[in-house]
Amino acid sequence: MKHIMNHSKLFLTGSVLLLSAIIMTGCAKTSSQTPISQTGFAFDTVVTITIYDKQRTDVLEHCFALCEQYESLFSATREDSEIWKINHADGAATAVSYDTASLIQSALYYCDQSNGVLDLTLRPIAEEWDISGQMERADALADYEYYIPSEQTLSALLEHVNYQNVMITDADGNELGYRDPLSEDNSYFVTLKDAQNAIDLGFIAKGYIADCLKEYLLKESVDSGIISLGGNILLIGSKPDGSSYHVGIQKPFGAANEIITTIQENDTSVVSSGCYERYFMTDEHKKDGTIYHHIFDTTTGCPVQNDLLGVTILSDSSMEGDALSTYCYLLGLEKGMEYIQSLENVEALFVTKDYEVIRSS
Repeated sequence: MKHIMNHSKLFLTGSVLLLSAIIMTGCAKTSSQTPISQTGFAFDTVVTITIYDKQRTDVLEHCFALCEQYESLFSATREDSEIWKINHADGAATAVSYDTASLIQSALYYCDQSNGVLDLTLRPIAEEWDISGQMERADALADYEYYIPSEQTLSALLEHVNYQNVMITDADGNELGYRDPLSEDNSYFVTLKDAQNAIDLGFIAKGYIADCLKEYLLKESVDSGIISLGGNILLIGSKPDGSSYHVGIQKPFGAANEIITTIQENDTSVVSSGCYERYFMTDEHKKDGTIYHHIFDTTTGCPVQNDLLGVTILSDSSMEGDALSTYCYLLGLEKGMEYIQSLENVEALFVTKDYEVIRSS
């Protein structure tokens, strides 16, 4: 069985966020306008934090300390993380931090609002497909044959995919809904009512973390900067001279840093999801062959197939953009556009299979 795959380096989990920040700084008039940045590795991806109006390396270093802290909480694969502990508790209540409880609560909100199109308990399906692992094996083995799970296997796994089986309780055992306020002063527990459930917050976690990093930077009086979590871009203010940031949207299946369009934005989250970064095809000679990617249909357990290559969401909140980019990709062009137009202060760019870029009005 032959294969095609994207050979660009890939590290992301959850929603694929493919953006390039094109920073046009010009000549800085003062040292405070000269950007400083730091790049590191967290969440299995490259993270870059850039600030324009402060020369404070301590602030950048603390951002990366926060990234390490959040990874220790939210990673589904790191054995000491709170998410890993929840998934391996055999249905017992697991003590979690405020941040983990808050993120799971937000994930449940988007699962409910999408009527289960989004589901944080899809991890068993993702593990069965193992898209990233199969990509790595195919790169290493010339004769590797991709594994396509059977309908029977997926149906059995889907019996344990249900976000309504995830329960958050407080120290008194009271169950909390997604609209109930949480406090950093209280204790929280998460229980999987179905012991074979497993959760993965990849469709929302990087957005939550980006928002938290922005909140910290604003507290440190950083009014101009860019947070990039593996391509999930969050813009802080505008550039010091008042001009907008230029953000290039990755062309699906294009070369590294090849953009399909550029937008100019200030103080905005820009998040993309699509089928074109973590995927494989089983027949390189079939022009319109099926792309097996990481965004799964919760009714079939298979990678969703529709008229889109990608969706980019522009919003105030990176967490919202993270969730909505995946949701709108799952909905497809017509329903996704209809949904975005029902929201306030949210815009979307849809990239169709014909490489047409359609922006919501």
